[in-house]
Amino acid sequence: MSSFLRNAIVLGLLAAVGPFAIDMYLPALPAIAADLGASTAATQMTLMVFFVAFGVFQLAFGPLSDMLGRKLPLYFGLAVFAIGSVGCALAPSIEWLIIGRVVQGVGAAALAVIPRAIIRDLHTGTEATRLMATVMLVFSVSPILAPLAGSAVIGPFGWRAIFVAVTVAAVLALAMVAFLLPETRPKSQRLPLRFGNAFGGFGVLLRDARFLGLTFIGGFGMASFFAFLASSSFVYIGHFGLTPMQYSLAFSVNAVGFIGASQFAAKAGERFGMARVVVAAVSVYTFFALALFAVTLSGIDSLPVLMTGLFFAFASLGLVIPSTMVLSLEEHGPIAGMASALGGTLQFLSGAVTITVASVFFDGTSLPMVTVIAACAVAALVLSLVTPPPRTIIAAAQPAE
Repeated sequence: MSSFLRNAIVLGLLAAVGPFAIDMYLPALPAIAADLGASTAATQMTLMVFFVAFGVFQLAFGPLSDMLGRKLPLYFGLAVFAIGSVGCALAPSIEWLIIGRVVQGVGAAALAVIPRAIIRDLHTGTEATRLMATVMLVFSVSPILAPLAGSAVIGPFGWRAIFVAVTVAAVLALAMVAFLLPETRPKSQRLPLRFGNAFGGFGVLLRDARFLGLTFIGGFGMASFFAFLASSSFVYIGHFGLTPMQYSLAFSVNAVGFIGASQFAAKAGERFGMARVVVAAVSVYTFFALALFAVTLSGIDSLPVLMTGLFFAFASLGLVIPSTMVLSLEEHGPIAGMASALGGTLQFLSGAVTITVASVFFDGTSLPMVTVIAACAVAALVLSLVTPPPRTIIAAAQPAE
């Protein structure tokens, strides 16, 4: 096996551990609400707090990975994630489940930010996009297999068994980091362990309009999918009457579209330029999101129509997400961990806000969910049109020591 493929598989599986903890228990949300006597809003809160912790603590793991290397923070994150998973499995109430999800989110933050930084350590340009797309191919197996696995586990063992399964996944991931993943941040390239380096690096990034624009283009795309995550099980199961297994299959359709499109991101970027690919893909995403919103608003309440519109919208994001991730890190190699962390934090906080909005206005139908998705698409399109182009001369941005 080539080192490129090995790294892609390991990084993809690492990045998938956190989302697996989300996707696997989506079919169980109604059962969790019933078992713990919780409201729909309180149950959806277990998603929202995960995303907040997932986003905020990337700000810690990113700088630490620039200062301590990539592997040590990964070990710590996986251990914390496993502890949170055990807590969720033993939760006697919705409040304890929420606390367990916070701990899970803290650990999962390391698994989100560090693989992106490792990709930047290894490659730039279209080669980085190719690795990012390959990682996403592995990563995107989660939305297909996780709900199916969750449904298979829930039936005979109940929803708590889901968190036992993700604990096992965390232990396996720990072994992969130890034996298969190289250290890509040698001591000679690490920043001194000082808070000033972190603040300086984040200051550089927050003053970079291009970095922020690319981050939020991808962020609004991801936020629209978070709105789907928060509402889809209640819409598909509660409103349209699907079984948990049928819901899992319907949910996986979107992942198939995303995976298929993402594999063309590198080739399209090489031929047309990655910036052009982003604008074109966001335009297609917005078209289908607005079309679905118009159809739903007109009173057409059809599951096949909903699934078709979401398939094409989310497939377009398969070109947007990997391209914007690579472009946002391109000019910040020396502080790739910080750039990955800040980008991930801003994106997942946007997702948490989106989940909150979707939860507040949820009425049992698909309209609130579709409305939020359309709003995210319009915001991403506006940003794609006003984000500054790449700088002609790329200077390595480093924080002052």
